[in-house]
Amino acid sequence: MTATETGNQSTRAAASEGVVVGAGLTKRFGSTQALDGVSIAVRPAEVVALMGPSGSGKSTLLHVLSGILAPDSGSVHIRGRRIDDITERRRSATRLSEMGFVFQFGDLVPELSLVENVALPLLLTGSSRRVALAQAVELLGELGIAEVAHQRPAQVSGGQGQRAAVARALVHQPAVVFADEPTGALDSVNGDIVLNALLTAARGRGIGLLLVTHDARVAAHADRECVLRDGRLTE
Repeated sequence: MTATETGNQSTRAAASEGVVVGAGLTKRFGSTQALDGVSIAVRPAEVVALMGPSGSGKSTLLHVLSGILAPDSGSVHIRGRRIDDITERRRSATRLSEMGFVFQFGDLVPELSLVENVALPLLLTGSSRRVALAQAVELLGELGIAEVAHQRPAQVSGGQGQRAAVARALVHQPAVVFADEPTGALDSVNGDIVLNALLTAARGRGIGLLLVTHDARVAAHADRECVLRDGRLTE
């Protein structure tokens, strides 16, 4: 078997095992090589911490893995299905059904209550309002904030709002959640609460979690740590 055949076989095997698999990813912006042959896989219920200095390519990698950006070369698979070579419309549909996102500042819709924010992914994928709200309330209860479910984001604490953002990312049972500095805007107490809620819920539901962080204390909770520097990934 040739080296190319062996590599292709390994890529197919990883794609069948991981909920998200990026293989040999490259991406260049002008003269800047943002990704230089990056390969990464996240398996069900696995937490992978992605670390690296600013400008190392972490955001680019998340955008490529989530189908927001197309790689110059390499491939991305979600639950064994390749997404880097499909149309933008199909990638958007895949993001909606198969991925969850948690950002540093939550990015909840301010006009909606927490439960309505959490229900959004279900509503957008065709669930009835009754079913979506019921599932959202149940998950908010699991995360310990059922008592503020009907409050708007501006009426709750930062930690409560971020737990609602975690619930929104998980409620539709995605294959993978991309969490970009999910505790970066919180104090240490609330940060620990949000992190533990995210880790427990993702692992308990069999969802892969790719956690971007600059905090070694946060990364220590992951199953694996990967470091991205100058577009290259090491473990």
